[in-house]
Amino acid sequence: MLATNDVHAYYGKSHVLRGVTMNVQAGEIVSLVGRNGVGRSTLCKSVMGLVAPVGEVRFKDRPINGKQPHQIAHLGLGYVPEDRAIFPGLTVIENLELGVKKRGKFGRWTFEEIYKWFPRLRERATFPGEVLSGGEQQMLTMARTLMGDPQCIIVDEPTEGLAPKIVQEIADLLQQIAKEGIAVLLVEQKLSIAMKISNRVYVMGEGKVVFDGTPQELQDNPEVRKEWLEV
Repeated sequence: MLATNDVHAYYGKSHVLRGVTMNVQAGEIVSLVGRNGVGRSTLCKSVMGLVAPVGEVRFKDRPINGKQPHQIAHLGLGYVPEDRAIFPGLTVIENLELGVKKRGKFGRWTFEEIYKWFPRLRERATFPGEVLSGGEQQMLTMARTLMGDPQCIIVDEPTEGLAPKIVQEIADLLQQIAKEGIAVLLVEQKLSIAMKISNRVYVMGEGKVVFDGTPQELQDNPEVRKEWLEV
């Protein structure tokens, strides 16, 4: 569904990604884990065209290098950014409407379907985004992305700063999304969540993939955990 092959990325003269190869298939959750600053968010931005990648990025077996972010989104790739990027002065409904690619034309995700999955958004439908809690804003960002009917979503640090109860709700939602056949690429700082819900895990270090395997294989590899994950 989504794959990168030997992807490099730069910020000016800073070489951030150093040959990242990874893939995500339909219906699976794949997590990118690692310490801060190793390039996980840069990889997400490179896939979405927000950072110019060097190397190959393919979506549904088609190269997407060089395309603009809106073009990539229209191909069926959704992005939930780390900063949530909601519009604070717009209501929940208005934020959700912005996720629809063609006005009035819905895919599998209608307002009613979204409200079934995110009942708190129904309760706050007419509230401006700026008055929502952090957890509600995260749900709104995910819901807005789903309104675009993606076949794959990239979710960057969805549980950061949230209470444990909300973290579990987000984890449950990601599992439900994957059951719908949607590919999920998850960037997650909380290793416990990534290990619990992922089918596969990539560990990144120094701008490259240093481990690729199942959560159990990572659990059974103390050397990788000690060198690249533990503080």
